[in-house]
Formats: sequence, C-alpha cells, structure tokens
Amino acid sequence: MIGKLQGVIDYIGDGFVILMVGGVGYKVYTPEILSLKANVALWIETVVREDSIRLFGFSSLAGQNLFNQLTTVSGVGPKVALAIMGTIKTDTLMSAIATGDAKTIATAPGVGKKVAEKIIVELKNKMGGANFDFDPDVSAGALPDLLAALESLGYRRMDVIDMAQHLVSQNPDADVSKLVPLALKEISGK
Repeated sequence: MIGKLQGVIDYIGDGFVILMVGGVGYKVYTPEILSLKANVALWIETVVREDSIRLFGFSSLAGQNLFNQLTTVSGVGPKVALAIMGTIKTDTLMSAIATGDAKTIATAPGVGKKVAEKIIVELKNKMGGANFDFDPDVSAGALPDLLAALESLGYRRMDVIDMAQHLVSQNPDADVSKLVPLALKEISGK
C-alpha cells in the first residue's frame, strides 16, 4: 500500500486534490487546506471498499491516526471522519473527545449529538495513548465552563474554542470567573 506521497498539487476539488507525483496524478481526499501548485507531502491511508479504492491524505501522522480512530467508531465512515477533521482542528477535536465535549464534535456536518457522544465513549480512553501526540490534561479544567459561559453570551463555540483552549492552557489554575474577562478582552482585540 501507499504510505506517503510527495508532489505538487495540480488540481483542487471539493474535498480532494490531484497530487502529481512523478508524472502520475493521484486523487487524494483530504481535510487539509492546500494551495494550488504547492509542493506537499501527505501521509496516505488507503481505504478499499467493494466498489472503490480511495486515498486519504494527512499532513501529519497524528492526523492520519485520528482519522483511523474515528473510522473505527460505528456510524463514522471515511466521509464523516473527513467532515469532522475538516471542520474541527486536530488538537481541538482531540481535546473535545478527551473532555467529553459533544457539542464541539456535533458542529461538524453530518454529526449529530448521538454520533458525537458515541465518538467520545469509544475514543476517550485512547486520547493519551501511543497513537496520539496529545496530553488530555492540558485542555481539562475550566474549558467546558468557559465555553458554556461564552456561548451564553452569544458566541458560537467554533468561533471561540481555539482561543478558549489557549487561555485555559496559559492559566491552568484560573477558574471561569477569571477566564471570562480574559476571553472577552481577547475577542475584542485588546
């Protein structure tokens, strides 16, 4: 099987690219944001089905491992896994799984509350394992409360989650009453 491809992006389609490698164009489905004519290296996961063979490409092994873990969850195939990974950053997704944040996972297209909860149940204990370069303790603590507070103020979770994770990791001992003002300052750009 193909493990990694390095080449030039020749075409960008809806959820896939044509990656030119040695004169051969490979159709690679990817959640990555890539630029036309960029020279890239992608870790490849080959998915063989009865009616198709598809290549899925990721810029990191952690991304490929996360894709593989997501597709082990019943009800999550390659298409849904790519939709999740294309909507939610890898670190944010792993944090959401580790902390049981189903709302964040459910923001991906095609993922409802039940599928999000199933992903958490089936993958939560795997977040600190050898397949992932992730420390679940970094995003624990006040993150769920901070996100809930910001949502109650009218902010969309996907718009503030990266900033909230950053604030929690910088202020690990702070509670939500101290983090909310910091988050509002960050949002307003001050």
